[in-house]
Amino acid sequence: MILEFGYGKGIQTVEVPDANVKTVMLSNEMEHLRRGVDAVKYALEHPAGTPRLKELAAAKMAEFAAKSGSAAAGSGISVSANAAPRFVIITSDISRPLPSCDVLPSVLDELSSAGVKDEQITVVFGLGSHRGHTPEEMKRLVGEDVYARVKCVDSDPNDCVSFGTTKRGTPVDITRIVAEADFRIALGNVEFHYFAGYSGGYKALMPGVSTPAAIQANHSMMVREEARAASLEGNPIREDIEEAGAMVGLDFIVNVVLDEHKKIVYAAAGHPGTAHRDACRYLDRMYIKPVEEPADIVIVSQGGAPKDVNLYQTQKALDNASHAVKKGGTVILIGACPEGLGNKVFEEWIRAAEKPEDLLTRVRENFKLGGHKAAAIAMVLKNAEIILVSEMDDAFVRSIFLTPMPSAQAAFDAAFAKHGPAASIIAMPFGGATLPVLR
Repeated sequence: MILEFGYGKGIQTVEVPDANVKTVMLSNEMEHLRRGVDAVKYALEHPAGTPRLKELAAAKMAEFAAKSGSAAAGSGISVSANAAPRFVIITSDISRPLPSCDVLPSVLDELSSAGVKDEQITVVFGLGSHRGHTPEEMKRLVGEDVYARVKCVDSDPNDCVSFGTTKRGTPVDITRIVAEADFRIALGNVEFHYFAGYSGGYKALMPGVSTPAAIQANHSMMVREEARAASLEGNPIREDIEEAGAMVGLDFIVNVVLDEHKKIVYAAAGHPGTAHRDACRYLDRMYIKPVEEPADIVIVSQGGAPKDVNLYQTQKALDNASHAVKKGGTVILIGACPEGLGNKVFEEWIRAAEKPEDLLTRVRENFKLGGHKAAAIAMVLKNAEIILVSEMDDAFVRSIFLTPMPSAQAAFDAAFAKHGPAASIIAMPFGGATLPVLR
């Protein structure tokens, strides 16, 4: 059997014995009733757990009109034209695959039909811990028409409003323009998240428009066993995110599910809990792959460029693969990583460690974004060898506790020799999307 794995802008091929292959994990075959903008419009027309967005927005407009009328009648003076509700739409930054340009126009149309004027609306890019955008990047993310219609800004971790602290000790500090808005809408894509369970939902607020201190307090719980992909109930990180989100409040969300090519195949809109869970269930049906037992060898790729541009991004496929490998087994990670590790903190942590266990100790004692990726790799190394097929220098790969190989075939041949002719194999060509789950 010849298996193909995306590698940068090309592919890596591996010949393996047919009888040893337990499964080749691709997304489950599903008939997607609607795609793209059609899926978004349908979700907006059929919200989960709330009235339609235009009805909620109209109610907010009426509430402010009533307050303004009351104030004017009581004071005998005219009310400023600025006495109108402020609407914010939180959307993803450039590091996320959400196609905001396919979602925002329909959301703006709903608001417009409720009488909301464009000048009342601000689109806020949730940066989390990432860098800000250039105007051109903002325009590319939302589309030229949306960029011309409404104000677009980045979240600002240095100008926040405090909503208190969660019961787990996470400060709920939210960028001011979102905190002081009268109506909050969050957009997002739902995918598996290796310690928050899933992306989407209240995650747009925290970490999306929060502070580094809040993010670090929340994410430091990643080392707990319950903090894992596809887990919501009992997941301390997700529960902390949802507590923080409820303290701030979201009026409406639009969450989408993407296929392997990052195209919308499903959308859910409405209540931030109900609609998010709806999207999570759809994602599960697409990408959860039951397996009878873990394999001796797991061969995994992110699917090629741009998803394997560096090890920081490629790690996601590694984490999903870790759910499919036996204790003492081998994960063959195929990722070109032309930009190397891809994060300065990640590189500093992994270079400074004398052994993988040092990274787990460090993340428990002083969680730091970027360093958490190094700790995530160390968590996999507790149970399995990792062979890396990449463009990075062999000596450097060895220094970060991974085994370098020049090709996927060479990597498989070495792993097969190690585990023997009866070694079981699981292949994950789109490892960042598909999630193995033991029956």
